Amino acid sequence: MASVAEVKSAIDAAIQQVSEGQAAVHAASEKLTEAQQSLAVALDGSGHDAVSTARASLQQATQELEECLAATMAAVEQAQQYSAAL
Repeated sequence: MASVAEVKSAIDAAIQQVSEGQAAVHAASEKLTEAQQSLAVALDGSGHDAVSTARASLQQATQELEECLAATMAAVEQAQQYSAAL
């Protein structure tokens, strides 16, 4: 069985990995925002269904990334609470 110190160390390593993942999600979110802005400029005034679908899809992707960040923040919080209780 692992010692308390080993468990805490493993939790810290996992939290670091989550933090790195969160940074990647932030970067992806920024790129999606840039893509949305570029698309809006390029297709301003277009009423084509494909344009509406593309915009909606990018908006959905952005929302899902935000949900991903919220979930990972909750996971980190719980892991930190558990580690503190050890």
